[in-house]
Amino acid sequence: MTDERMGRALWDALERVPRGQGVIFRHYSLEICARRNLYLQVAKVARRRRLMLIVAGGDGLGPGNAGIHGRSAKRARGIQTWPAHNLPELIGANRAKADMVLISPVFATRSHPGTRTLGLARAASLARQADMPAIALGGIQKRHSRHLKSAGFYGWAAIDAWIEPEIRDISGRKS
Repeated sequence: MTDERMGRALWDALERVPRGQGVIFRHYSLEICARRNLYLQVAKVARRRRLMLIVAGGDGLGPGNAGIHGRSAKRARGIQTWPAHNLPELIGANRAKADMVLISPVFATRSHPGTRTLGLARAASLARQADMPAIALGGIQKRHSRHLKSAGFYGWAAIDAWIEPEIRDISGRKS
């Protein structure tokens, strides 16, 4: 997942995401023109690296995305990923027949300081109730990643894991 806190580290992170994986482009706070320009640059890297690119917060940024991230009962073209922080939101994902659900925050995260976390057990309970692959999000670090699969998660998503030096190797690459 991308966001404004990444700064220039975004480009290094995009180079370290394993081929065939995905990127959810966020950068919500940018003015539309700046957001579109950044999106087009990210889309170019995603194409070159064969990364799936999903746009959060609606479409309209330009060509090259594989789908949309957000809560919408209206089916968009391509893949639809859905955020879920609790059971009612997970039920919404199931009803919308989303392709993937991102369950968060599993652990404490700088993206949402002070937010109550689910913890691995509660997040895993939600993942087991999902009708689609569940992705863990929120405070994911290398030490967590091996437990996520056994807890029923298809995969994980992160922001800080791609930019903080002590957890840079979560992608499986040596830093």
